[in-house]
Amino acid sequence: MTDSEANIRTCENGHTFEKSSDCPTCPVCEAERSPETGFLSTLSSPARRALEHEGIKTLGKLSQYTETDILDIHGVGPASIPTLRTALEEQGLEFEKE
Repeated sequence: MTDSEANIRTCENGHTFEKSSDCPTCPVCEAERSPETGFLSTLSSPARRALEHEGIKTLGKLSQYTETDILDIHGVGPASIPTLRTALEEQGLEFEKE
């Protein structure tokens, strides 16, 4: 990426950052709000944000969805499924059956 491709932005919290896409997410704010523990902490930021946006913040809630339902959520890709499946299994839970 060259300097001409990056746009310098400032978020509402005053953090200055460069972005070459239209994505408005501030990387500093995102790092600060990333959970340190729990199953959401093991996911990529887009997958975590997507689940949070859908109201899926607990493993109990996650277990109410099928794998296909989760994959249909924009931001969650196939690489997230094994991580989510493992987190569920560790708590004696599983995805809803298809």
